[in-house]
Amino acid sequence: MIMAPFPVQGITEGDFVVVLVPVDTEDPMTTVAEKIAHHAVNRRVPENDRPMVVRHNGRVLAADTTVVDAGVAPLDVLEVVHPS
Repeated sequence: MIMAPFPVQGITEGDFVVVLVPVDTEDPMTTVAEKIAHHAVNRRVPENDRPMVVRHNGRVLAADTTVVDAGVAPLDVLEVVHPS
């Protein structure tokens, strides 16, 4: 499949800023989490050793799910959280 730029809004757990982040349609959620967290971790949010997961509309997405497979629409809000 061809990767294409795809804009999403992202927020990292513990942050108060929603950022516009370009991801690729074929990025797995692990990559999406890193791209979103990059804008907050060690800036407004301390680094956390726990793994990050992406939540979309209240549902945690599997790490290997791509943006397209998850049904994410352009400019949807994705939350990066650290599950307990």
